[in-house]
Amino acid sequence: MQDFLLTDEDRAFRTEVRAFLQRELAPRAADIEERRDWDAVKHVVRALAQAGYLRLMFADLYRGSLKKPGLTHATILSEEASAINYAFETTIATALSCAYPLHRHASEALREAYLEPILDGRAVGAICVTEPGTGSDSADMQTRVEYDARTDEWVVNGFKRYISNASVADVYIAYGITPRDGTSKPGITAVAVPKDAGGISFPRNYTFMGRHGCIVGEVKFDNCRVPVDHVLGGAGEGSAIMRGMFNFERAILGGSGLGVARSAFEIARAHAQSRKTFGQFLGCKQLIWDKIAQMSWRIDAAELITYRATKMYDAGVDGRALMKEAAMAKLVATETANFCVNETVQILGGDGLTKEYGRAEQLYRDARALTIVGGTSEMAKYLIASRDLPDLKINL
Repeated sequence: MQDFLLTDEDRAFRTEVRAFLQRELAPRAADIEERRDWDAVKHVVRALAQAGYLRLMFADLYRGSLKKPGLTHATILSEEASAINYAFETTIATALSCAYPLHRHASEALREAYLEPILDGRAVGAICVTEPGTGSDSADMQTRVEYDARTDEWVVNGFKRYISNASVADVYIAYGITPRDGTSKPGITAVAVPKDAGGISFPRNYTFMGRHGCIVGEVKFDNCRVPVDHVLGGAGEGSAIMRGMFNFERAILGGSGLGVARSAFEIARAHAQSRKTFGQFLGCKQLIWDKIAQMSWRIDAAELITYRATKMYDAGVDGRALMKEAAMAKLVATETANFCVNETVQILGGDGLTKEYGRAEQLYRDARALTIVGGTSEMAKYLIASRDLPDLKINL
């Protein structure tokens, strides 16, 4: 790992946050994985908040030693946390994905009510986009967010699934369609819904093959009413809010992929240099050192692409201008993670399939989600191609 695009300050921050996570997260990682220990997750979230790490994305609220905190540092945090436990990283990444639109688009009162508790570690947030029939095609959402002029409230009706932090989050950013009714601007609208709002419920949580310890489930809105000031931006402005949120999320997922890939690579490298077969170390055999070399260059390439996107964001590039680079970061890093965990299990052989001989099998299970969450690899390729073929309307 050359971290070519990082400054000395960035590298010092990595050293600092790595030591912090070794102290706070590493001793609890087994409980999160094996017992799905939410108390352990919350403990580390609070510790991160107390250290100021949940404010890295918000320069006006940051109170640490970095001169210019930003997405680069949040992605470093994501990478280092994922190298220890990706399920835990999912929890904080989701909370920050909720904090992001609150910071940018909420009223001061709303920020005080919901943003500050997240950044202080007293609360976590969730984002509600995916539906049974709708994933990346957000324009086809069935959820409705409509203004009731009689009560001066927003009314949410719909059903969301695959929602990280469902049932344990304290506030939910719900996206839905505002119909053309003559009283409000049509389009996608985003509203903040507190957990205790009437009409919100959590039908069930899911059991996943990996990412044990992060909570993912369903959120139902049944005539759920929130005050008029709980809208983010304004009616019909949710698409632009979502686009900025996805840029942030995809860059962060680049960090997640790097962390998982790096962790797998270190396991494979150590095994290749210590295991002997037919009188030679495993790494001396061409088929094995080919795998090591391929993992190595893919990780370096993913790192360059990921931190290019974060540096662009920190320099002021966002929205459509960052869409391609953020999609590339997510695509390359998460595909690299899957490549590396697969090759690591293969190099370890039987040891790679068992819990008794290390973390390879956990990394294998965890990594599979990376090319799906936050937009599939196929969707990332579409976003990249749509920028490179501007004269064509690509058919999804």
